[in-house]
Amino acid sequence: PQGAQCPCTPPALLSPPDAEKSPSYWNKGARRKLELALALQPAAQWAKNIILFMGDGMGLSTMSAARIYKGQLAGGSGEESVLAMETFPHMALAKVSGAVQGGTFLLPPAKTQLDPSCFQTYTIDRQVPDSAGTGTAYLCGVKANAKTLGLSGAAVYGKCRTTFGNEVDSILHRARLAGKSVGIVTTTRVQHASPGAAYAHSASRSWYADANMPKEALRDGCKDIAYQLVHNTDINVILGGGRMYMTPRRTPDPEYPEDPDQNGTRKDGRDLIAEWLSAKQNARYVWDKKGLDAVKDDSVSHLMGLFEPRDMRYELNRNTSTDPSIVEMTEKAIRILRRNPNGFFLFVEDEIDHGHHSGRAKQALMEAVMLDRAVARAGELTSPSDTLTVVTADHSHVFTFGGSTPRGNSIFGLAPKKAKDKRAYTSILYGNGPGYSIRDGSRPAASLPAAEDKDYRQQAAVPLETETHSGEDVVVLAQGPMAHLFHGVQEQHYIAHAMAYAACLEPYAAEPGCRAARRASHSTQCSPQTLLTLLALCVAALVVGG
Repeated sequence: PQGAQCPCTPPALLSPPDAEKSPSYWNKGARRKLELALALQPAAQWAKNIILFMGDGMGLSTMSAARIYKGQLAGGSGEESVLAMETFPHMALAKVSGAVQGGTFLLPPAKTQLDPSCFQTYTIDRQVPDSAGTGTAYLCGVKANAKTLGLSGAAVYGKCRTTFGNEVDSILHRARLAGKSVGIVTTTRVQHASPGAAYAHSASRSWYADANMPKEALRDGCKDIAYQLVHNTDINVILGGGRMYMTPRRTPDPEYPEDPDQNGTRKDGRDLIAEWLSAKQNARYVWDKKGLDAVKDDSVSHLMGLFEPRDMRYELNRNTSTDPSIVEMTEKAIRILRRNPNGFFLFVEDEIDHGHHSGRAKQALMEAVMLDRAVARAGELTSPSDTLTVVTADHSHVFTFGGSTPRGNSIFGLAPKKAKDKRAYTSILYGNGPGYSIRDGSRPAASLPAAEDKDYRQQAAVPLETETHSGEDVVVLAQGPMAHLFHGVQEQHYIAHAMAYAACLEPYAAEPGCRAARRASHSTQCSPQTLLTLLALCVAALVVGG
């Protein structure tokens, strides 16, 4: 993959640049930042568009390491690099665990107060969360039980009957009801926990297709997540993996027709792709990069692209000729969605999480770098004057880097001194996971260039089949209209409420400012180009008349 490999011999042990040795270098830099801070004013207008970037598993340590990796990929020492998302002016921390205290949140000067009931109910059942419960929080605005999607905390994991009456709607669903175009981009399967929370109501995040559901759940009337993807919400753009859950059993996969393990899995015989296409006008379905590239932005109102039978491949493993990148999918989605004069909502997720679970830090950090590239590209295609862009994570991981490494040390390199067992170790380590290893009664020594390999598993302290999530707060970065609502330390479900308020979506559509914004958007409006055209016609008429 292009730009995927970090140099095996980075510029470690370099002396700091001469400019950095002078106090004036740091004083001038701080003054520039201070001037920017003093000039920063809240953008209190309403958001026409919202883009939510979600780095699955992108905790603060992952962001910091990705920043260094980005800089080293560009040939620098890495530490001075800046992620695109880090340029956003507003920031908050989101609590993925813990109880909610009563009270209200700071809102714009309209003296509007969020309904306190939205923030006092807390029924989540885990100290360290999963991606389904967190997805329900930041997309639907309520905290819920682990492994459930789009349901309140009254629903019980795996119990179909507890679904009914406990459904909660996502901000994507509410945006569509308000007349906006909506889309999902993910490098996982589109039926996975994070994107699934945008449209599904399921007592189990694992009910991808009917073949994955227990007979009792089917008998009680619950629907699988793939079925709900097609039938619950009118989603304009759906891009990711997950082909096998959409077609009948033994349906050959278009990309891997000779591999029966990639065939369709549905027992009910339904072809959900065909159902989706037949129910939409100007709809297209594609399954490879060639098909995606051939879609003209102005020729479709609905686009479904499923590029793998299950999850999409890691960026470092991606076939660049057959599978699109998250940057390319994000761009295509924005170009289609932005044609709606009422605006759009787009959810973009990257599978940083899977790299960490496997203990392969290089895979995880490359995904984080790619998410940041998608953030940067989205910024080029939209304007902060009408687009609220939010970047966050659902949870963190037991991932860390340290060891007193020198400036410019490869982020995947070794610590400068050996451990107490007189063996070398990598700067990156995991608290638990598959990287745990004991040979001949001792920990094996880490070495180069092996530690630079994309599939190298960093050592872990506790042996587990897969590495686990961690429970510390995650960062929320925002720019655009109402971005100042993201401040302080908030519960994770606050994210959905702040976005809904910013775009005048339910339950905030009746706010006085929202009513005025709707009247303005529904009135006759002329673009500057239209006004210039009318002016030219008037001048021409005067000339002819004269």
